[in-house]
Amino acid sequence: MASRRHQRLALATATALLAVTTAAGCGALDKTLDCVRTADAIATSVDKLQQAVADASGDITQASESLDEIDRELKKLDDTTDNADLSQAIGDLKTGVTNVRDSIEGGDATPDISPITDAATEIGKVCTP
Repeated sequence: MASRRHQRLALATATALLAVTTAAGCGALDKTLDCVRTADAIATSVDKLQQAVADASGDITQASESLDEIDRELKKLDDTTDNADLSQAIGDLKTGVTNVRDSIEGGDATPDISPITDAATEIGKVCTP
């Protein structure tokens, strides 16, 4: 399921890049590419988080590492956007990351990560023109 979501995001990314390449100037293209690359990196991190939570009976540090990756990508994206919809999706994802991190630190080996996957999907939509 997660890999299908990642594949759909990758296909949407390629389509968006083609559309933007023909319709936008260099500045807009660079910004869109940054957004798309970051959305793809976030999708990859969310996939890793889903796998880590599914395998939580093993090493929960994998989930923490995935959350750290998502945090890093969100910081990059947040630093480069002035889009209100994207800022809202970033905020939602940050909240989800914080909640999952708190759950893990509180001993929950299988935290609800649906707010993270929902916000990551929204970022993918916003980053696709």
